[in-house]
Amino acid sequence: MDDYSRQATRLEAIGGSYDKWLLGAAVALASIGVVMVASSSIALTQSPFYYLTRHLIFIAIGVILAAVTMRVELKEIEKYNQLLLLGCFALLIVVFIPGLGSSVNGAQRWINLGFSKFQTVEAVKVLYIVWLSSYLVRFRDEVNATWQAMLKPVGVVGVLVVLLLMQPDFGSSMLLLGITTCMLVLGGAQITRIILPVLLLLPGLIALVIFEPYRMRRVTSFMDPWQDQLGSGYQLSNALMAIGRGEWNGVGLGASIQKLNYLPESHTDFIFSVIAEELGFVGVCGIISLYALLVGRAFWLGMRCIEMRRHFAGYIAFGIALWISLQTFVSIGVNLGMLPTKGLTLPLISSGGSSVMMTCVAMGLLLRVSYEYNRAVRRQEVREDSDVADAPLAETHDADAVEPNTASAIAASMQTSAARGTSRMQPRVEPTFGRIA
Repeated sequence: MDDYSRQATRLEAIGGSYDKWLLGAAVALASIGVVMVASSSIALTQSPFYYLTRHLIFIAIGVILAAVTMRVELKEIEKYNQLLLLGCFALLIVVFIPGLGSSVNGAQRWINLGFSKFQTVEAVKVLYIVWLSSYLVRFRDEVNATWQAMLKPVGVVGVLVVLLLMQPDFGSSMLLLGITTCMLVLGGAQITRIILPVLLLLPGLIALVIFEPYRMRRVTSFMDPWQDQLGSGYQLSNALMAIGRGEWNGVGLGASIQKLNYLPESHTDFIFSVIAEELGFVGVCGIISLYALLVGRAFWLGMRCIEMRRHFAGYIAFGIALWISLQTFVSIGVNLGMLPTKGLTLPLISSGGSSVMMTCVAMGLLLRVSYEYNRAVRRQEVREDSDVADAPLAETHDADAVEPNTASAIAASMQTSAARGTSRMQPRVEPTFGRIA
């Protein structure tokens, strides 16, 4: 075995490690979620620990799925990008099939698994982010240079949004549109080109709100929930009362009054209000800090991957960070009365089997990105150390022994490449964060 083979074998034996900050933030948020689900749901059923038991079961399943995801190479996942996209469409269509689809409160968003119901859009979020990451890798130069390449993912998300609005699920539709727009900008699309489709979609989105009575009621109640406190403003007014009671240090864990069948969905969509009531402003700041750590670390990881030209891993990190940050912002904004009421859970904290399991899968995928990044860094360090050790041998060669035509050939090649422009085969440092012009 020659030196190069031995070095390659040594490099293959080097593994990576999972990011401790990401893992710590995710575990901390999930732990807080267990405590708050137990507290907020204790008065909802005759069995005080019914929702807590379900939540723990779904977390256990999510941890198993995350562990499996953490063991799969990203290059293996990337191979199935087209199948993942087909999976997105299939999951959103299957809810309309009689016998498989299940309706809750007039919304056709779930499939019946027998022992539980699964909200398919939660899986679509993960699959779509992986597909879009793969697309931006394969067409990263074209996305910046041509309308066709940029509009293809816009068309894909447009079809997904139509299927979601048929369920209907306006909140998840806006979430997917936000993720797509931000990822296209991070992928190098010109901001001026992004603005035009957004402006074209805006009138349609406004019309969907105006001509749908229940959505319009949510907007009007959001603007003044006290005008119809026992009607359309009931949820928000009780959420604001819960937050107001919390003051600085809260009323104490388990001492919330609003969770006693006054605040609807206190263990899911409005769990943040219960947290604010029981833990106060200090507790709220702590939870927001954990989300900031999780999202900030994910963006940092994405940037480091892009700098190493590991674009697929970097875009996945960006996509998951955008998903968690946007959904957290909307969920907290709804509880604080800053945004109209939307059915989006607080990631890793709210009760809900589909959301909990798929968020765990996303965390597993993010930790896999951190593992492969750390492995690449360690291998690069070993390679550089090996190059330094071999440097004295290289100095024994006569520099003048290089053929004169070699330098000329390299220069000619560089000029030819410059004349042709950027090629898809040429590596490029990402992201560009869009271009103004």
